[in-house]
Amino acid sequence: MDAVSIRDTVLSVFRKVAADQGRTLAPLSDELPLLKCGLDSLCFAIVVASLEDSLNVDPFNADEWVDFPVTLGEFIKLYDRTAA
Repeated sequence: MDAVSIRDTVLSVFRKVAADQGRTLAPLSDELPLLKCGLDSLCFAIVVASLEDSLNVDPFNADEWVDFPVTLGEFIKLYDRTAA
């Protein structure tokens, strides 16, 4: 899957989870801090599970150490690197 598709998938999942959980999502940009996006820890768990189903990757269950991303852009890049 190419980077554009991964990016589109991540953004789509963020929007769906926010809507399903009744959360107000901040405008999505690469610089947006994940802590200020409007999702809580349960929402992030749902996002990661949904992305694992959609992309067949879980960067947080990798054999190597992964620093948790701070911004949305870093989050997307993490999935790009893991899927490559």
